[in-house]
Amino acid sequence: MSMPPVRIVMKFGGTSVADLDRIRIVAERVKHERDKGHQVAVVVSAMAGVTNRMVGYCHSLDASCDPREYDAVVASGEQVTSGLTAIALQAIGIPARSWQGWQIPFRTDGAHGKARIDTVDGAALLACMADGIVPVIAGFQGLGPDERIATLGRGGSDTSAVAVAAAIRAERCDIYTDVDGIYTTDPRIVKKARKLDRITFEEMLELASVGAKVLQTRSVGLAMREKVRVRVLSSFAPETDEAGSLVVDEEEIMEKELVTGIAYSHDEAKISVRRIPDRPGIAAAIFTPLAKARINVDMIVQSTGADGMTNLTFTVGKADQAGALDVLEGCRDDISYGEIQTAHDVVKISVVGIGMRSHAGMASTMFQTLADRGINMQVISTSEIKISVLIDAEYTELAMRALHTAYGLDAN
Repeated sequence: MSMPPVRIVMKFGGTSVADLDRIRIVAERVKHERDKGHQVAVVVSAMAGVTNRMVGYCHSLDASCDPREYDAVVASGEQVTSGLTAIALQAIGIPARSWQGWQIPFRTDGAHGKARIDTVDGAALLACMADGIVPVIAGFQGLGPDERIATLGRGGSDTSAVAVAAAIRAERCDIYTDVDGIYTTDPRIVKKARKLDRITFEEMLELASVGAKVLQTRSVGLAMREKVRVRVLSSFAPETDEAGSLVVDEEEIMEKELVTGIAYSHDEAKISVRRIPDRPGIAAAIFTPLAKARINVDMIVQSTGADGMTNLTFTVGKADQAGALDVLEGCRDDISYGEIQTAHDVVKISVVGIGMRSHAGMASTMFQTLADRGINMQVISTSEIKISVLIDAEYTELAMRALHTAYGLDAN
């Protein structure tokens, strides 16, 4: 009895399809998988720089332009790339056709510019593949409830690819980018960083949420929910069976590392609301208005002095700092705070590992390592598999290298 063909989704980012020569290389990579007998679906981003140019056009005409027309414009980059990639495949003898998000369709909610995928109908793609044709799908876009093109926001092509993989029940989703895998930390900062063969969905989701740029958070969350195995690999490195890093379910990893990776984020602003009366409901009075303004609060620490006054410190994204200050000023009478202090020359360092669940002393290792180097921790937050601290930005490289060594992550 013959085995059914393996289905693979191959997703290529903007640098991988940056020009016609690179699109030809993409076509050869697709042919390589087809020659193995696999059924292949391809998802593409816009050519590098195109989306930014389209966004610039829209905002030059009207900074607050109609989001539906904005989506119609910025989605055009992926439409061009999908057509060009199909042509490149046809030129080397591979039957192919392009698909736009609305043709499949990808059904989304109505949040133009940052839409979320509701459903993907895989039937047409499966029929296309069964006929021996490679579908080349424009990522980043879908069809909203108003029957208009809706884009998924930055990094949305990764999410598109995972959604396609789930819809056609693919063996895995290969994300081709300009790095050759997932590392224990940023190799540009820590020369001894190691490439990981495998990492769990949960660990990758935590790393992506705290600053690791290799995969977009929404795509990892969708992959975890749908149990889609994801492989991250380079478009510019030789293709081998061992290439890249696999993001998989925890059950697929036999030996679990105590710490898998260390990430950092410079996109942090610290806000301290000082000398607040210590009374029930004060935290709600601060954070409820921020939530209504759609300002995401990350790390929080509260302290109360001998005088009975409370200080509350938290972090927001740098882009939200001005908005957060406006909100706090607007509810000053309700909160009755003495002053607000801010700082944006800070960095969040996060240590992530699924092995933390069952091992004590992981936090103390971090705290002692930083203390030994005279690095002060301003805010601390933890989860089941993550420890994050906020420190002065000038200590970023020192902290990353020291922690990488302390947790035994250095390459031999």
